[in-house]
Amino acid sequence: MPSESPTPSLPKRFYTLAGVETRPDGFALVLDGRGARTPGRRPLVLPTQALAEAVAAEWEAQEGVIDPRRMPLTRLANSAIDGVADSGEAVAAEVIRYAGSDLLCYRAAHPEKLVTRQAALWDPVLAWAREELGARFILAEGVMHVTQPDAALEAVAARVERYSAPFSLAALNVMTTLTGSVLLALAVAEGHLSPAEAWAAAHVDEDFQIDAWGEDEEASARRAARWQDFAAAARLFALSRA
Repeated sequence: MPSESPTPSLPKRFYTLAGVETRPDGFALVLDGRGARTPGRRPLVLPTQALAEAVAAEWEAQEGVIDPRRMPLTRLANSAIDGVADSGEAVAAEVIRYAGSDLLCYRAAHPEKLVTRQAALWDPVLAWAREELGARFILAEGVMHVTQPDAALEAVAARVERYSAPFSLAALNVMTTLTGSVLLALAVAEGHLSPAEAWAAAHVDEDFQIDAWGEDEEASARRAARWQDFAAAARLFALSRA
């Protein structure tokens, strides 16, 4: 049998103290007084002191080695600086495309218990979208594609474009792709839903199956990891605009 791939070795912690330094362009992560850099070798500078302090806390919490898996805010910040900052229009377009096939618009026909659960968690978000975004969506049963009104798509696009700053957009992109719903992501961004409420709404179908057939350990671990990324994205969004 082939041997298993070895676990990649993690770099040792090479600094004593992680902190924050105020600069003209924002708040920089500093390690022992020296400015940290992203994997793309750009200065790791955050837009708010609150976010910078949260990122510094992740670095300060590393023990012995530096484990990126335990640094979700840092990973997202790196993505915002190295990726989204240079391709904001493309990232925004990717987020907006979800409005054309948003999770909340595709409903089960049966069983009745699942239909009721979906309506209870999804209908209030669609009502919020109508009232706050001016976006009215068409619902469909099953997975057959339904074409949404141009006005609804334009309304979502206009709202996403408010969050064109790299950190806001990076967070919105993560929340959208992890849930399959730009409406849930916007609802969290604008304080209509808590991250936990949006996560529960995104997993109505999965939770229904778990109730019926039980939980798979590996699937549960994957979901837990995705939740950590979603919660971090919601936190980064809020802190980047604090």
